[in-house]
Amino acid sequence: MKLSGAEILIEELVAQGVDTVFGYPGGFVINIYDALYKNSHRINHILTAHEQGAAHAADGYARASGRTGVVIATSGPGATNLVTGIAAAYLDSVPVVFITGNVPLHMMGKDSFQEIDIASVTQPLIKHNYIVKDIKDLQYTLREAFLIAASGRKGPVLVDILKNVQIDSLEYDKDLRVAIPGALKKTKNIDGLDAAIAAIAKSERPFIYSGGGVNASGCGAQVVELSRKLSAPVAVSLMGIGTIPDSYDLNLGLCGMHGRYASIVAQSEADLIIALGVRFSDRATGNTKEYAKNCTIIHVDIDAAEIGKNVRADIGLCGDLKEILPLLLEKTAAKHSGAWQEKLQGLKSGDKTPVENFSPQAIIKCVSSHFDNDTVVATDVGQHQMWTAQHYRFEKPRRFLTSGGLGAMGFGLGAAIGACMVQGRKKTVLITGEGSFGMNLNELATAVTHKLPIVIVILNNRTLGMVRQWQTLFLDKHYSQTTLERETDFPALARAFGGRGFSAANIDELNAALNNLSDDTPTLIDCAIGIDEMVFPMIPAGTSFDNIILKHGER
Repeated sequence: MKLSGAEILIEELVAQGVDTVFGYPGGFVINIYDALYKNSHRINHILTAHEQGAAHAADGYARASGRTGVVIATSGPGATNLVTGIAAAYLDSVPVVFITGNVPLHMMGKDSFQEIDIASVTQPLIKHNYIVKDIKDLQYTLREAFLIAASGRKGPVLVDILKNVQIDSLEYDKDLRVAIPGALKKTKNIDGLDAAIAAIAKSERPFIYSGGGVNASGCGAQVVELSRKLSAPVAVSLMGIGTIPDSYDLNLGLCGMHGRYASIVAQSEADLIIALGVRFSDRATGNTKEYAKNCTIIHVDIDAAEIGKNVRADIGLCGDLKEILPLLLEKTAAKHSGAWQEKLQGLKSGDKTPVENFSPQAIIKCVSSHFDNDTVVATDVGQHQMWTAQHYRFEKPRRFLTSGGLGAMGFGLGAAIGACMVQGRKKTVLITGEGSFGMNLNELATAVTHKLPIVIVILNNRTLGMVRQWQTLFLDKHYSQTTLERETDFPALARAFGGRGFSAANIDELNAALNNLSDDTPTLIDCAIGIDEMVFPMIPAGTSFDNIILKHGER
């Protein structure tokens, strides 16, 4: 069957199980969009307000579903508008295939209208990219792109398809086989397994650190089993939230700069850390010379480059957690660390943040109480992100979507749109701040158009709160460009887009708004909080547990 390049693309998307794509049309993808028009019964296209919104939506779709997201954008500004979304997916290891159009081959290198070498632009930000110049390479490239995105340590892949390739035709081979690239073949090095078993047996204060790799591999239940077997407390990285149910009695919660106090103490006093699918980012470790300097570290990761990169690994096991965790469970002997467990449970019991009036913590807990454990919650970046990570109840994986590595303000609404599509248009929550929300609030148009019941809760302190917090604590209250003098009426703005909007100044008003949600349109709730609210605990950047700030003025 002879097909045009644009038609081959559609057939390959269907062959990969893709049912939803996000994007924005333009001159150099017009043939692709014509093929989408003819195949609208097979592939649902979500038109966003901006290509960055499409990128974040596909990212959210991938995080919530565990499948590969897909974005389509035209050349030039369409392609460059994707860059922040590509970087966000790359730094959080999210599988997304970005498909861009470009000028025809005979116009390349001539500064043609909307010509951009997007492959070079994205080279440092992507797992792999392609420029398809000949239709003979198109089908194989697409199959390989999806394979690479979803294999090993997952990540984004870009396929730039020239205009001539979209128009040209070629026989389509539905049985085409793609070989796994050599660099993607499973790396497995468990030479340290016996040493790991011995270290576990010797330890008196074991601690399990569960990260995004546990989410990607779907191994949360095995981590809980290992924790139970070793009587070892477990805590999560920002990307690992949801891998361990909050209700699990040995779960101490979030680690890192703004982690829960019990988890920070456990990490600092453990004699053994079993790190599963984490990359030990600077926000998780602080001063790496002081981090866990008196304990043994077992680091398990699918990416060999991560083991020992940021923090020394006394024992490194490289491979898929789905394969390594069963070995650890089989070979480790059960143990009971009574005194250690008792101490940490005492810290956990005492680690209760006072919930006062209409505090951010009270708002988060109130919102959490209105939704079930299947609800997906997205955030943007800043104080609200940390309050959500600390205080929202997460019982299942893939329910917490946030930009961890890049920290992209404006990520949340697009991600919520993508997740809402995965959920079959079930209510999806976005918790955001007015600064972050302002970055991509144009995607309200997308949510309204597609009748998505996204619940947007803005923690509005009329400032760029996290930066202000740093200015308060470390820069003598020099509030340079963080106090927002904007008079935006967010509820009215939501209504102007065609959604619904409410204001809340107390818990009763918040409950009333949450009890009045729509099933087919977004609802925005603007919650006024104090300008000087802060996120604690906090370990200042580059320092250690010894410098922890428990509240303003108290260490």
